[in-house]
Amino acid sequence: MTHEAYYLKEARCKPQSEMRPISIPIIDLSGDPATTSAQIRSAARTLGFFQITNHGVPSSLQSDLISAVRSFNDLPAASKSRFYTRDFAASGGVSFATNFDLFRSKAASWRDTIQIRTAGAAGEGVDWEKVPAELRREVAEWDRRMVGVGRRVMEELGLGLGLGFGELGCLDGRLVVGHYYPWCPEADRTVGIASHTDPGVLTVLLQDGVGGLQVKHGDGWVDVVPVPGALVINVGDILQILSNDEYKSVEHRVLANRFREPRISIAIFFNPGDREALYGPLPELISPEKPALYRQFKLSEFLRRFVTKELDGKSLINYFRL
Repeated sequence: MTHEAYYLKEARCKPQSEMRPISIPIIDLSGDPATTSAQIRSAARTLGFFQITNHGVPSSLQSDLISAVRSFNDLPAASKSRFYTRDFAASGGVSFATNFDLFRSKAASWRDTIQIRTAGAAGEGVDWEKVPAELRREVAEWDRRMVGVGRRVMEELGLGLGLGFGELGCLDGRLVVGHYYPWCPEADRTVGIASHTDPGVLTVLLQDGVGGLQVKHGDGWVDVVPVPGALVINVGDILQILSNDEYKSVEHRVLANRFREPRISIAIFFNPGDREALYGPLPELISPEKPALYRQFKLSEFLRRFVTKELDGKSLINYFRL
């Protein structure tokens, strides 16, 4: 017997034949620097998504992290239950839940998620003793490696806006999120994650080979085909705001998993560290010809808005648009 509240009333996922015939750029970071820079900036201005290869992160660490997330999810329910909470603010930086927006969304998403806040405001981080032992070492090393990847990408994006080296930062806050998508018996009736944009500055994603991530382009969807060893990069809402719409955060979703093999992905979300500072379009990007497109706000207000709404396209960023 199935519980109808778990499912969408109408199927939202187009069959594979209706996917858009374009592809997400794959950018080789070991290539010609000028070409690489141009490719990164072009992708951020158009699709808002791209994949990078030859980024310096060992493939062994990638496979170890995926295995660690799977090992945690393979634990008995009783072992995982001590990490279960929906009050992330009071969790000490570690939480495990089935749906981020369960009580606000139209239907449940078919996944489990472990969240670990590795760095927050004023340099605060997680108490690593509270992180599940099955993935503690791998997440700590992944977080360390991702700081370098995030800085490299943000330097390129900052230069593309006419800023100097290091002027476009906002990477002090970091959240590592491990998604586990089990087999769904009626995958065409729900989703793994509903269509949304990421609220932060930048997201770096590691996905296994199962696939299911899709990016909205026009009125269709584009598959982000897994590339062995590649990392997926996407622009977040705050970066779109800082850039005054030069760079685009783009809606994306994950299909419910129709395969018996679980799908695993690990994202690290980069955010500003100071929740009480004011954010908005950078002054260097405002002119009489292109005035500010967003009002200023505190990060605390922005995140409060995010956690009190369901995942639903670009409604979050549009709330702050002038």
